[in-house]
Amino acid sequence: MASATGRWVLLATVLGSGMAMLDGTVVNLALVRMGEDLDVSFAGLQWVVNGYTLSLAALILVGGALGDRFGRKRLFVAGTVWFTAASVLCAIAPSAEVLIAARVLQGIGGALLTPGSLAIIQASFDPEDRAKAIGAWSGLGGVATGVGPFVGGWLVDVATWRSVFLINVPLGAAVVAVAARHVPETKDDTNAGGPLDVPGAVIGAVALAATSYGLTEQEWAILAAGLAMAALFVVIEMRSRAPMLPMGVFRSMQFSGTNVVTFLLYGALAVSMFLLGLVLQQSLGYSPLLAGAATTPITIFMLLLSAQSGALAQRIGPRIPMTVGPIVCAAGLVLLTRVAPGVSYLSGVLPGILVFGAGITITVAPLTTTALGAVDAHLAGIASGVNNAVARTGQLVAIAAVPLLAGFLPGAAVAGTELVDGLHQVLWIAAAVTTASGALAWATIRNPPRAEPAETATQFHCSMVGPPVSAHAE
Repeated sequence: MASATGRWVLLATVLGSGMAMLDGTVVNLALVRMGEDLDVSFAGLQWVVNGYTLSLAALILVGGALGDRFGRKRLFVAGTVWFTAASVLCAIAPSAEVLIAARVLQGIGGALLTPGSLAIIQASFDPEDRAKAIGAWSGLGGVATGVGPFVGGWLVDVATWRSVFLINVPLGAAVVAVAARHVPETKDDTNAGGPLDVPGAVIGAVALAATSYGLTEQEWAILAAGLAMAALFVVIEMRSRAPMLPMGVFRSMQFSGTNVVTFLLYGALAVSMFLLGLVLQQSLGYSPLLAGAATTPITIFMLLLSAQSGALAQRIGPRIPMTVGPIVCAAGLVLLTRVAPGVSYLSGVLPGILVFGAGITITVAPLTTTALGAVDAHLAGIASGVNNAVARTGQLVAIAAVPLLAGFLPGAAVAGTELVDGLHQVLWIAAAVTTASGALAWATIRNPPRAEPAETATQFHCSMVGPPVSAHAE
């Protein structure tokens, strides 16, 4: 941490992961203008979001494995270049179909980029400095993610929705310049000669695509086929000699429980924020800038209290925060059911945002700290990919299920009262799911021993914008 190289590594990884996370927040605020400009249906807007999430979730495990095998810096830089080029394609897209295709390409770049940032930190820093390095990465990355709604809303207001993609060009160039010169190369030599899990990657991607399409269009035969393919994916991974997803990591109840909580929580939050952004602009008349500013209290909570939340979780263990946090989130989602035309921001929106932000702040640090606690350090890339893939899959499935959850007809135009009613229905469902995730955390998460011998202890450190990485001394 005291070296120039260490600071350069932090800068590159923060900018890279922050760019990918920023994209996920700014796009939501541009959806309404995209729909107006390109004549995109509600289902089309779902695919603008899910096209990116689909390829990211399907290939992020591949990205982690490729980084471990061929070099984490190499894949990190390649993913940044790919992501930036795809962002330009999004910005110049002349139609909805081209935009969705470009978003799929953007997700592929994200799948190469995202697992590498934490794996680079884990492999580059001395064991005694990893806590500080990951803490700095978490806080700075959280800032990048938090300012996304405000920046995205401002860009859409003063320029065009296309500008939310063009901001990735200077960011991507900065990441490549810093990483190419200052980031050391690391890889996992233990698995360098094994075969790639091509069948697993293909079947996993097809399963996610079929499941998402089946939910979005309410085509139950396609949905059933997607679920069958998902089951086949599990079988393939269990029998593969070099699986993309080593099923052995799920033998840990701590790891499995945390990832199920991640799936439920991120899915509930994604679907709620997706519809809330549309309702604020279409039904309440907010500009994109005001819609982005409406969620600013969440960012403020994260900036002011995330460090304290992480310290508290280290002191008392993750079980109580991971139980209480989702329940507080659920209370915030229930309060957001007061959002309706004619209701002021102070009385209808702000109370729910404040409570929701408090719940997120309580939850994220222990969730990301605990997720990979049972995974060996040499699986850093794959392990980061697992938790990221789980979170993205939860988001993908939830947004694909919006018509089903909200009671919208597939392909029909949705606006006005119907959109507001759909938001309320989804918020109640999301509140129930987040409450269930808190109960599941209480049932499956155990606090680690308070003291272990220094030579055998494994410490785990929080990541506010991605999955955690084991800081086990190598």
